[in-house]
Amino acid sequence: MPSGAPASRRRQGDALHPGAWWLWALALGVAATRTTNPLLLALLVTVSAYVVAARRPNAPWARSYGAFVKLALAVLAIRLLFAIVLGSPVPGTHVLVDLPEVPLPDWAQGIRLGGEVTAEALTFALYDGLKLATLLICVGAANALANPSRLLKSLPGALYETGVAVVVALTFAPNLIADVQRLRAARRLRGRPDRGVRGLLQVGLPVLEGALERSVALAAAMDARGYGRTAQVPAGIRRTTAALTLGGLLGVCAGTYGLLTAEGAVHGLPLLLAGLAAALAGLWLGGRRSLRTRYRPDRWDARAWLVAGSGAAVAALLALAAARDPAALHPGVVPLVAPALPLWPAAAVLIGLLPAFVTPAPEDTGKEPS
Repeated sequence: MPSGAPASRRRQGDALHPGAWWLWALALGVAATRTTNPLLLALLVTVSAYVVAARRPNAPWARSYGAFVKLALAVLAIRLLFAIVLGSPVPGTHVLVDLPEVPLPDWAQGIRLGGEVTAEALTFALYDGLKLATLLICVGAANALANPSRLLKSLPGALYETGVAVVVALTFAPNLIADVQRLRAARRLRGRPDRGVRGLLQVGLPVLEGALERSVALAAAMDARGYGRTAQVPAGIRRTTAALTLGGLLGVCAGTYGLLTAEGAVHGLPLLLAGLAAALAGLWLGGRRSLRTRYRPDRWDARAWLVAGSGAAVAALLALAAARDPAALHPGVVPLVAPALPLWPAAAVLIGLLPAFVTPAPEDTGKEPS
């Protein structure tokens, strides 16, 4: 591009497709579901955090990563609390503490409150909670890296209406966090309390008012741009579109379930591929109803393939490692042993660092690409 081109055009041309960030992050989340090894899970979190630190733009919607990390820590703490209070089905011999046990009626057999808390039960709860926490952190990485407005612009025409609702929902949390931080900073500058119940109550009303104003402004902008217009298509095409889309989504669900379970691993991949093909055909037919045009659409270039492919490689290699050496990716807790770091699965996780080196550096202006 010529050196005299506007900066906004250079940023638009250099920016990565937002769908690539989501595919990369979701693939890392899939990899997290294939293991309970805390060392591999910690490595996955480290990889996602490094990429976010290196490539997160300076925008309000990109500040939600910390909130997802806090949510993941809260989930982990709740999982451990449940294991302490409600017990665990995992037997153990290393008793850490013996809590008073509350007697329950006969109809509540299998449930206990209190009792012995063993190291094996807490370790099992820690491994289980770490898996879910890692998945949440990977989703937070996608929220911090992918521009939601550009993601909406890149959706197929058949998914535009649904995509608007999803993008509004995804941007609500980052904007809410930004509003809370802005109002708390303003209250501190005025010498007013910004913590505790009182500060929360006095900040809550302006935050809700700002959310309502953004919703009204979004509705007005959508109405001004002619949102909701559709073209007339024959009834046969509409029925074919619905059948392909519904059948494809059912195939994707069945194939995904098969891949996530050991019993259905044989037929999971064919079902998933067939479902994806049917769903894509349905989306292509459904897009004929959309009269929407795109201004300077994001292109899926070689860098997007590299980013999405790096995440897919991590997920595929960890799935292969889980099938070949399940003991390394799922360390046992009975008897209680220290987890070991398997070398080649750990090297496979490091492939997820590729986006930090092949994607453009974020701009320092704090402005989103136009």
